Amino acid sequence: MIFVTLGSQKFQFDRLLQAVDELQTDEEIFAQIGYSEYKPKHFKYKRFLDRDEFDKIMDSSNIVITHGGTGAIIGAVKKGKKVIAVPRLKKYGEHVDDHQIQLVNQFSELNLIYPCIDCDIQKALDTVKRTTYASYKSNTARIIRSLEEFINE
Repeated sequence: MIFVTLGSQKFQFDRLLQAVDELQTDEEIFAQIGYSEYKPKHFKYKRFLDRDEFDKIMDSSNIVITHGGTGAIIGAVKKGKKVIAVPRLKKYGEHVDDHQIQLVNQFSELNLIYPCIDCDIQKALDTVKRTTYASYKSNTARIIRSLEEFINE
């Protein structure tokens, strides 16, 4: 299953939903569309999901298509999902600036996700199906140790 998650910020992401609607795939697709105005025609969706619904759908998916938000990306890669991340762009009224391009590129450089800057979802889907990505490794413990060492000095 493919899970499309667009977050809960008050920005539409109609461009991505339209691109997913045009996909040529036999896989089931479900989307959490947030504040988007576009209503998908070829897959099921819900505007918002509670935490349990979100986790259940995430767990049953093998591919996650998401906006370029850090939380959405990390949440999916932590669960071992293949991730297609599409940055929201200012020029389409999807965000206030283009910072998500930098975030998506950083995750891509770590070989954790597929960066879909141009919103060519068909190409992205075909690519992630045949690509192996790195596993997410948290550096939280290392950061905590560094802080403890600093405090103890």
